Amino acid sequence: MERFVMTTPPARNRSKTALYVTPLDRVTEFGGELHEDGGKLFCTSCNVVLNHVRKSAISDHLKSKTHTKRKAEFEEQNVRKKQRPLTASLQCNSTAQTEKVSVIQDFVKMCLEANIPLEKADHPAVRAFLSRHVKNGGSIPKSDQLRRAYLPDGYENENQLLNSQDC
Repeated sequence: MERFVMTTPPARNRSKTALYVTPLDRVTEFGGELHEDGGKLFCTSCNVVLNHVRKSAISDHLKSKTHTKRKAEFEEQNVRKKQRPLTASLQCNSTAQTEKVSVIQDFVKMCLEANIPLEKADHPAVRAFLSRHVKNGGSIPKSDQLRRAYLPDGYENENQLLNSQDC
């Protein structure tokens, strides 16, 4: 008798999330109020990150009072400020950063060619002179970091220069 007893099928544990939706799909779906950067979905006027997987979360945000208030302020300002993800900000090399690296490499090269130990860069008088008279001179690190980070680059550059002169 037990063979013919009807049992109810097990309840499906399906999530109501869209598994294969990207932030770009949501941008095309909702128009100009959203933008995508670095794989994240941003509200342009509120400048907050939204969950791109749940459509209801996006539509709830777009209907919220804070969004409508910020959207009105955003349209009054008529300036588009977009939030950048941290990875994009860290990858950005400014001219100051490239100048800093150039000054440090030149300093290490000068010390090597003049046979000056890198430990002399730690002396307070040298530090004061560099920060006072050299542009970006205060950004020159201590001798241990110079040795670890910049000395191998200088060695490789000089080694390639010597090899090219020998040929």
